[in-house]
Amino acid sequence: MESSAAVETMEAINASASSLAVFVDRAIGNVPLNGVEAPTGLDPLRDQADAYLDGLGELAKTEARLAALKVQLVAGYVNTEKAMTPPTASPQDRMVRDMAITAEIAGVLTISERAAGNLQYEAIILTTGRPRTFSALQAGAISWQHARIMVDETENLDPAGAAALEAHFLDPDAPNPARGCPAGELVPCRFRAKVRTWRERHHPISIEKRHARSAADRRVEYTPDNDGMAWFSAYLPAAQAAGIWNRATDAARRMQGPGEARTLTQLRADVTSTWLLTAGLEAAAGGNTEGAIDRTPDEFGGVPSPAAQVLVTVPVFSLLGLTGEPAMLDGYGPIPPSMARALVANGATAFHRVLTDPLDGAPLEIGRISYRLTKAMRQWLRLRDAKCTFPGCNNHSLDNDADHLLAWARGGPTGISNLGQSCPKHHRLKHNSAWTPTTASASAHDPPGWTSPAGRHYPSEQPDWEPPHWPAQIQTMFGDVDPAA
Repeated sequence: MESSAAVETMEAINASASSLAVFVDRAIGNVPLNGVEAPTGLDPLRDQADAYLDGLGELAKTEARLAALKVQLVAGYVNTEKAMTPPTASPQDRMVRDMAITAEIAGVLTISERAAGNLQYEAIILTTGRPRTFSALQAGAISWQHARIMVDETENLDPAGAAALEAHFLDPDAPNPARGCPAGELVPCRFRAKVRTWRERHHPISIEKRHARSAADRRVEYTPDNDGMAWFSAYLPAAQAAGIWNRATDAARRMQGPGEARTLTQLRADVTSTWLLTAGLEAAAGGNTEGAIDRTPDEFGGVPSPAAQVLVTVPVFSLLGLTGEPAMLDGYGPIPPSMARALVANGATAFHRVLTDPLDGAPLEIGRISYRLTKAMRQWLRLRDAKCTFPGCNNHSLDNDADHLLAWARGGPTGISNLGQSCPKHHRLKHNSAWTPTTASASAHDPPGWTSPAGRHYPSEQPDWEPPHWPAQIQTMFGDVDPAA
């Protein structure tokens, strides 16, 4: 472990501890705001509430810095023990020493040896191969969960690919850096989704080859659980899984009403069970039932492409087979272009032509001057927002409600910049609390951020649009001229 790095981490922890102490004192009322007497008319409860929130924010930074220190201590111990290994040690002796190192870390931290082994691996990777991630953790800019996601998602990338992924999300001066709020302000599950999307687009092995290899592992699993319950899951090609989920969700929503006591989650489970135990079996036997899908089979096991409501964004050159650029499946992420072409050929009942910016790949604005949204505008919102726009919400677009940010009755237009989509839960929160969505920035390309009742602003998570890949023959036609310029 480098002593200078450890000293920097300790200094940052001490600074966080000092700031945290001030916020805690403010929260319990020992220190007035800014160290002076509170002015007349200032709401002391509001200041106390703000102090609690400020303390939580500083505590999150402190936890990240402590995690960085733990990483340094683990990596330092491992490297020191390995340095004490005799050069003449046999492979078996080295393996036993590695096991002993892992067991020692597990004993000190009171964790399992498996968890200690994972921590040991992550510590070595972060301190030797992911400098930007470790620096961000050390600075409190990202959490330990974010750092683990970065290690996990770069595992099979070469050093150049891992460095490019790090730079995209953690270096604001990188070419085409990640848009929207910083990585550390995304909840971990959303950060993983964005990292996975970038990784799929830039992986050195084409998504077609990786998908063909993974599709061979498709399966259905059954796991008994407590209280007379069990888990039933399936590992499927993304288009099939998304189609099943969207279709079950759509059927469950149609069943909701004043006389229906079951929740959407319960209805979705009941619908799926009913289809699998009745219509699904009849369809497999050749029956023409309501649950059957009369479509052309795809290349994996003769399963039809889903006729359910699925939104897929396909670059035109990829659709024509001229490039291997991945398509984007709503609610999932990048999929192979062959899967997208199958959806378009066999599963689509309508097409929406979307003009994109050739420089950054972002879809361009659609306008509307009446209150009612057209179907095309709703689809546009699905393209732009991809999910509920509330901070940290992972509810993808099929379940969400299109809504005016500034109410129509208060002069808000029905244009994309004044529209957002929230899940039912956060739609209710918007109309029954002081949580307020902001306008979709100066550009219709960006989802709206939100302002909390405490006056804190949470920026939107924005899609990482990228310029389209131009076929070699078109680049040859243009010569040295960029066709997107």
